[in-house]
Amino acid sequence: MGDDEALMKTIHLANIACGFHASDFSIMDKTVLLAKENAVLVGAHPSLPDRQGWGRREMAMEPDELAACFVYQVGALNGFLTRHGLPLNHVKPHGAIYGMTARDISLARAAIGVAKIFGVPFMGLAGTCHQAAAEEAGVPFIAEWFADLEYSPEGKLIITKTHDPVPLPVVQARVEKLLTQKQITTVVGSVPLVDGVTEVSICCHSDTPGAVEIAKLVKKLVDEHNQRGV
Repeated sequence: MGDDEALMKTIHLANIACGFHASDFSIMDKTVLLAKENAVLVGAHPSLPDRQGWGRREMAMEPDELAACFVYQVGALNGFLTRHGLPLNHVKPHGAIYGMTARDISLARAAIGVAKIFGVPFMGLAGTCHQAAAEEAGVPFIAEWFADLEYSPEGKLIITKTHDPVPLPVVQARVEKLLTQKQITTVVGSVPLVDGVTEVSICCHSDTPGAVEIAKLVKKLVDEHNQRGV
């Protein structure tokens, strides 16, 4: 996995695996404590039950099954948060189910329903079933963009089983285009952010090679942008 200790010193939010694609009770406990020590907000990162595939392989699952699957995982993480006196900040699906819920409204409703049970926002892709289901359910929505993944010509996230290295100049160009032009870099050009989206959470995966350096660069660019008040 990634260098969690170094990343926690850089990030603002952490999406913590809940045991179905990675982690276990000892790691979850340690990671929550690490987040507390670094004043990092914690979100639950539930997945499909697929440890061998790192949660990045699609499988058939009915909405009711998915809801139960997510309640199980989010509830587990929430227990560790309670143990260490931290609140749950949000819910964000991981890997394959992130993409599946983005395009299937029934699955999206099931996932957002779990966020509603725990009384927290849902983090996902703007302009997809994520946002539509959240607005329908009255659940606060956090729009997300990925610094270390590619987007299709149409602006759709390309979810891969493994993450290749991304040169820092490429990351910088992507982030600057997002911050200054409100444009999402794609494999052939760029597309505008979804109408109405004014705030975006920028994600860096811990298993991307060079994740710590990527996170530090992103934080630097975001801090500089916010200081300029643009």
